[in-house]
Amino acid sequence: MSRPIIGLTSYAEQVRYGGQEAFAAMLPMTYVRAVHRAGGRAVLVTQDDPGTDVLDGLDGLILTGGPDADPALYQQPPHPASIVRPARDLAELLLLRAAVAADLPVLGICRGMQMMAVEYGGALHQHLPDLLGHEHHRPGGRGRFGEHPVRLAAGSRCQQLLGADLVVNSSHHQGVADAGRLTAVGWCPEDELIEAVEDQDRSFVIGVQWHPEQSAADPLFAALVEAAALVRRPVGVQR
Repeated sequence: MSRPIIGLTSYAEQVRYGGQEAFAAMLPMTYVRAVHRAGGRAVLVTQDDPGTDVLDGLDGLILTGGPDADPALYQQPPHPASIVRPARDLAELLLLRAAVAADLPVLGICRGMQMMAVEYGGALHQHLPDLLGHEHHRPGGRGRFGEHPVRLAAGSRCQQLLGADLVVNSSHHQGVADAGRLTAVGWCPEDELIEAVEDQDRSFVIGVQWHPEQSAADPLFAALVEAAALVRRPVGVQR
C-alpha cells in the first residue's frame, strides 16, 4: 500500500542560496523528515494560486509554523512587533476550512495552532511579554527554543497520545487567548497559556503551540499518519 500523502503548508519568503536570491516556497526539512519517519509522504503546499482542489490529492494536512497571524482576522489593530503574511493567512484558512469540513486529519503546529483558533472564532495574544511580563516562551529571540512544562486534560486525544504532563520546546511571542469553538486541552502551568487544542467533533483535528517536528520521533506525527491512512484506505476496504 502506498504511503499516506501529508500536505505541509509552506513559507513564501525572499531567501538566499547558491549565491543567488529568490522569492521561494520553502520549509525546514525537520517537518518533512518528521512525516517520513512516521510513515507518511510529505508534499509542500504553497500559498500561490490557492484552491481547495489540492486536498483531493492529500490524506492529511499540517499547518506549519511561521510568521504571525494577521490581527485583522480577529478584529484587532496590529502590535508593533507583529510580522504578518496576509496571503499565507488566507490560503491556509481556505485549506483548513475545507479540510475540517471533509474530516481530513489536521495537525496545527505553533502558528498553525493559532490559525486554527482564529478560524474557529477565537483570538490571539499578540505579544506575550506585554501580557506575562517575561520572554519565557521565546527565550533568546526568534528561532531559538526554550523549554517549559505542559499539562494535558484527562481524556483528551493529546493526553492519550502524550501523557498527562510533558516538557515541550517553545519559540513564539503570540499565543491563543481564546480557542473559539475548539476545546483547549493543554496549558503551561507556569502562566496558564493555552498550549494544545482539539476539535473533538472530528476524527483528528489537533493543534499544539510547541514544535514536535524537532523531536527524533513524536507520537503526534505517528497518530496523524495513522489517521491519514484510514482516509487513504477506509476500514474494510482493500487496495
